[in-house]
Amino acid sequence: MNTESLNFFSPDEKGEMDVPLSNNAVSAGFPSPADDFKEKRISLDQTLIKNKEATFYARVSGKSMIGAGLDDGDLLVIDRSLEAEHGKIAVCFLDGEFTVKRLHIEKNAMTLMPENENYKPIKVSKDSDLLIWGVVTYVIKAV
Repeated sequence: MNTESLNFFSPDEKGEMDVPLSNNAVSAGFPSPADDFKEKRISLDQTLIKNKEATFYARVSGKSMIGAGLDDGDLLVIDRSLEAEHGKIAVCFLDGEFTVKRLHIEKNAMTLMPENENYKPIKVSKDSDLLIWGVVTYVIKAV
């Protein structure tokens, strides 16, 4: 099976983290002559999490979703209260293993779609033990 191992932890375990936020936009072109950066604080928990009780983080392990921008080691923000819909990226518990894939839902069929041509889609059959664990809302990555 083409799956990743995911390590879960709740934002409550780490507490809220306030990070400085500049009042100025950051130019991706030529540097602008300089305003000093004025700081205010931003809470990543308040910005990224809509439903604190149903939201968890997990690290991606594997390369099956690189086409969707999910790289090995990225941190996913997963909301368990959101509806699993066609086209959404979801964390699934399939036959005893966690995996993250894009949902392809048709009338009477579901396929878990990787976003890397080196991996095959996973057709969910009547005999599969599938739980859509949550919907990925954000990805946090190191640069």
